[in-house]
Amino acid sequence: MFTAGFEGRIQLRWPMLLVAAWLTGCASMIDAGEDLQDTGFVAANMDWRAGRLERLTAPYGYLSLTGFELLEPGATTLGSAPDNDIRMDRGPARWGVLHLDAGGGEVRFDNAAPKQVLIDGEHRSEVWMDPEQPTTLQVDGIHAHLVTPGGRPALRVRDPRSPTRAQFVGLDYFDLDRSWRIEGEFLANPPGATLPIANVLGQLIDEPNPGRVRFERQGQTFELDAVAASDGRLFFILADRTSGRETYGLGRFLYADPPDPHGRVLIDLNQAYNPPCAFSAYTTCPLPPPQNRLDVHIRAGERKYSGKPGIEKPALPRT
Repeated sequence: MFTAGFEGRIQLRWPMLLVAAWLTGCASMIDAGEDLQDTGFVAANMDWRAGRLERLTAPYGYLSLTGFELLEPGATTLGSAPDNDIRMDRGPARWGVLHLDAGGGEVRFDNAAPKQVLIDGEHRSEVWMDPEQPTTLQVDGIHAHLVTPGGRPALRVRDPRSPTRAQFVGLDYFDLDRSWRIEGEFLANPPGATLPIANVLGQLIDEPNPGRVRFERQGQTFELDAVAASDGRLFFILADRTSGRETYGLGRFLYADPPDPHGRVLIDLNQAYNPPCAFSAYTTCPLPPPQNRLDVHIRAGERKYSGKPGIEKPALPRT
């Protein structure tokens, strides 16, 4: 699925050659000062990169996004004909009609072509769409489902044949550097604390903020505010002096396990990665809060996505 080079370039391969290729080339990707016997550190990061690439390039991963439409109260038509409010790439001229109630909450889909448009894999004439348990509309591999960024209903469309996925050129990383794997101190907030997070739609959303992590790097002290992830981990949205130059301009994401009983958190900035909006315009990426814009060059983790031709492109399987 991918191979490693001296600069950390990952190239997509199909089918799964993942871990073997990484572990074969891993020694060339370690910073010169790294202890090559630290196989646990190397293996953990190679495994993380393998999983990252697999999730990103999955048939319905973020590279498959082809549409994102905020819904207005009333009726919204969708289908392949040009007179639809939402134009779909394939399928019947009229898939159906989305009805958003005046209160801006519930959405009903009336199926205009139940023999072609499947609702959760079934031939049904209508459905109330729930973003908490997403209903999927399906035609010829295209999937559409309801999302509610900032509480506002929108239709998100995914297609494994999307140009973004078909023309994906691979991920680029800084060399692995053990010095960016840092143990920090967790400073807890009172229960119920929130953190206002802006997104690319211009919305400001209060996210659960369990606390922040304080860490040191070359004699300097830094702090990162965390958002509580749904799986119990800590989620960080950060930017640094490389943002917009060597790394993606709107920042990067990072996860860490929750603090141990002594209030310690291990953050590995070798696993900082680009948000979905680095690859697609059809996203709702959150942006780093001001306090998470660090005055330091973090030359670790994922580099800016080039999207440039010249790297061997994968022949993705049709799904």
